[in-house]
Amino acid sequence: QVQLVESGGGSVQTGGSLRLSCAASGYRNSNKCMAWFRQAPGKEREGVAGIYSGGGTYYADSVKGRFTISQDNAKNTVYLQMNSLKPEDTAMYYCASDSRPWIRVPCGDPRRSYEYWGQGTQVTVSS
Repeated sequence: QVQLVESGGGSVQTGGSLRLSCAASGYRNSNKCMAWFRQAPGKEREGVAGIYSGGGTYYADSVKGRFTISQDNAKNTVYLQMNSLKPEDTAMYYCASDSRPWIRVPCGDPRRSYEYWGQGTQVTVSS
């Protein structure tokens, strides 16, 4: 059974940085999409970034230039480096994964469906 476990959330001040990690276990297929989403109270879930096993990436416009998604395939772990954090980045951040090759919607795009989700890690940015 596939499990995704996020870590690395916390509280920082505006302009600070955090690095989130998502460790995947139970995957038999190394070719997969792994993505980060976030959801703030009272708001819809928002796609943040996504990465394919082959390295292709996707970023939401709101985080381009500030966030970087990367992966360590040997560890089956995806990272989200978040720099220049703003109060509007405050949210619960979730990791999601999908290994279905026929899905054509880009990895990280919220319009795509995902097979598995983590429990989330809270990020709070204070002004």
